[in-house]
Amino acid sequence: MGQLTRLFVISRVFFMGFLISGAAIAQTSPIEQSSPAMSVSEAAADDIVGQTIQSMLAPLASAFPPLLTSPRHQRVDVNRVVMDFYMHRSYRAAWTQDSDVTQLLKSLGNTQADGLEPADFHIDELAKARASMQTPAQRASFDVVATRTFIAALLQLRRGKVDPSRLDIHWNFDPVGVDPREDVNTFFAALDSHDVARAFAQAPPQEAVYGSLRMGLAQLRKVRDAGGWPKVAEDKSLKPGMDEPAVAQLRARLAAGGYLAPQLKPRSDYDAVVTAAVKKYQAEQYLGADGVAGAATLAALNVSVEARIDQVRVNMERARWLLYKLQGTFVIVDIAGYKVALYRDGKPIWRSRVQVGKPFRSTPVFQSEITYVTFNPTWTVPPTILVKDMLPKIQKNPGYLAANRIKPIDREGNLLDPSTVDWSNPRGVTLRQDAGPDNSLGQVVIRFPNEYAIYLHDTPHRELFAQSRRATSSGCIRVENPLQLVELLFNDPVHWNSAGIQAQLANGKTENIRLPVKVPVLLAYWTVDLSNDGRVMFKPDVYGYDSAVLRGLNLRSELPAPQWQQAGPPALAAGQKSTGE
Repeated sequence: MGQLTRLFVISRVFFMGFLISGAAIAQTSPIEQSSPAMSVSEAAADDIVGQTIQSMLAPLASAFPPLLTSPRHQRVDVNRVVMDFYMHRSYRAAWTQDSDVTQLLKSLGNTQADGLEPADFHIDELAKARASMQTPAQRASFDVVATRTFIAALLQLRRGKVDPSRLDIHWNFDPVGVDPREDVNTFFAALDSHDVARAFAQAPPQEAVYGSLRMGLAQLRKVRDAGGWPKVAEDKSLKPGMDEPAVAQLRARLAAGGYLAPQLKPRSDYDAVVTAAVKKYQAEQYLGADGVAGAATLAALNVSVEARIDQVRVNMERARWLLYKLQGTFVIVDIAGYKVALYRDGKPIWRSRVQVGKPFRSTPVFQSEITYVTFNPTWTVPPTILVKDMLPKIQKNPGYLAANRIKPIDREGNLLDPSTVDWSNPRGVTLRQDAGPDNSLGQVVIRFPNEYAIYLHDTPHRELFAQSRRATSSGCIRVENPLQLVELLFNDPVHWNSAGIQAQLANGKTENIRLPVKVPVLLAYWTVDLSNDGRVMFKPDVYGYDSAVLRGLNLRSELPAPQWQQAGPPALAAGQKSTGE
């Protein structure tokens, strides 16, 4: 067992062991035995509470360094925060006012509005323990549990319940500029000022998009509680001009979703109004807006409201991971939404459609900084594309390379005669496509350092932008209007205006030009959108990422319940291992 594992086991066993009944503590605590609760003054009893808290947390002090000396930007450990909190307040009890506990219990219940699970926080057990406190030992135990629950809930609201680095080993969205110590200090300042509710109100992202998701979640829950959305028969496509019972169901479903005005009298005709509503719904669902309610459209309409609730919850969790990054000037690629936007001073000033990686060559989720632009780029064919895509074409058609202006190169960069290459086993051969309008990267590439060889670029395959679902590339992001983005990235209206960019392209040279200022770029994955009026819209989960986040959200938290009637500290059986985080 490694050192970190041992420390975790020690902390978990000791912490769980102190969540026991007051009677058990009274039997084992020398402080309790020498100072009966009924024979000391209130001040002395408070001292005993503090001393008991200190003795409870003493084993953790040797297992973890204090929060204030731990590395910055790591995911916060709740036990470390609890220990650090009490150490810096000389182990004085924190939950001495009834109003603070009342606010805590109410705020824990309200975490449901943020898509979290209030059951994770053992609200009922906390309420019962609060009502049964009699001895200083019980007060100490309750105080520590309440503090741990308080900070755990606030950190879930602030940074998310699910650790994204466990879902993606390449996750690199470190909260640069967001010090966890500042968060924790803010939380405890609210507790010191007896305004616990304020801490819960300020913990989640304060951006408008998050507020809209919260409102959308509440509205969906109202729909669920009212019985859900009407179902539409899926046995055949519904088309304009039809008049039958299934169209009446379609009308009812569109009205329930806000796409049609409610009808006082049911109608079953598929008129122009219904056609327009279907097209609007299809556009939002990336289905192809033809106005015909075919199999894909009907399947989307029949997704349960419970599933849509979960979809919003998943994206609220992603918002808690990422929204702190959306500040100043940055580029954000919405992978599942097939679009890119440039923000300046927190506001979008440019948008464009994009093509992203196919599901089996998915565009990764990560952050970087745009550093330079390549004009008139050549294209070096990635090994995977060479083996899986190009070799079969070359073997079938010897003229394929010449027709596409692609040249074979050896390891030293020397050009090879294609006829001399063994295309059944072309080891050591690299393919490079010359610059030009038909180059696979188009006229320009926007580059940022990353381990995936991913970048934003122009493309000759412009016809694919007309598709609703654009997971068509081999991983890189094809941009519909890349020259507009380049002009905005340079942000130099004198030298790098539209005319200057065209002049650079016209010289035909492959050149790398550095940006005067690096621009952050975020490749993110969201499966919801917001309409202009704040209504939540749903996207297809093209890469199937939602399910793992949802599983994490639905897992019961590892927060220990205040088991007041437990006989004594739990111990690990011989050979038993702790289930660590």
